Amino acid sequence: MAKKQVPVEREYVVPLRKEWTKVVRHKRTQKAMKGLKEFIARHMRIPDRDIKKVKVDKWVNNEMWRRGIKNPLNKIKVKVKKDGENVIVTLAEIPEKIKYKVARDEKMKKESEKKKDKNSAKKSEEKVEEKPKTEEEKKTEIEKEESVKEEKAKQAEVQHKEQKHIAKVKPAKTERIQRKALQK
Repeated sequence: MAKKQVPVEREYVVPLRKEWTKVVRHKRTQKAMKGLKEFIARHMRIPDRDIKKVKVDKWVNNEMWRRGIKNPLNKIKVKVKKDGENVIVTLAEIPEKIKYKVARDEKMKKESEKKKDKNSAKKSEEKVEEKPKTEEEKKTEIEKEESVKEEKAKQAEVQHKEQKHIAKVKPAKTERIQRKALQK
């Protein structure tokens, strides 16, 4: 029988110092991020401890990189949500400075989704209202397309001729210069 996987949500204080002290200074924050993902993979029982299945929220990433590449955090408190194989890591305690940014981002996402829904509804209405084209209209469209293609072909020919003319002129000038140099 297949077991239903209940969404799991936990909070962890992840120790990072032991991880980043193992590497050179200019790779410390990268190693701390990898250590965070490995910790989460181990504790959330991800098969094969695959860190590619651990997705880190942008606020956690910003918090980790806030102090630069050489001086990462010693520990970080995170919330982890697991739905099936997907694991999402977010900050447990969002600082006051960023709370309004998070709320604003969520509000903007909702507004953009509403706009997309309205636009898609309008487009579907417009498609329904369009009348089928008559044969005459189709012929005129085809003629317009052919005339545009012909104009482009003519322009290409003119440009090609100009390039040939330029190519013929350049060697003559160089020959004159070479002759003058030999005469001197």
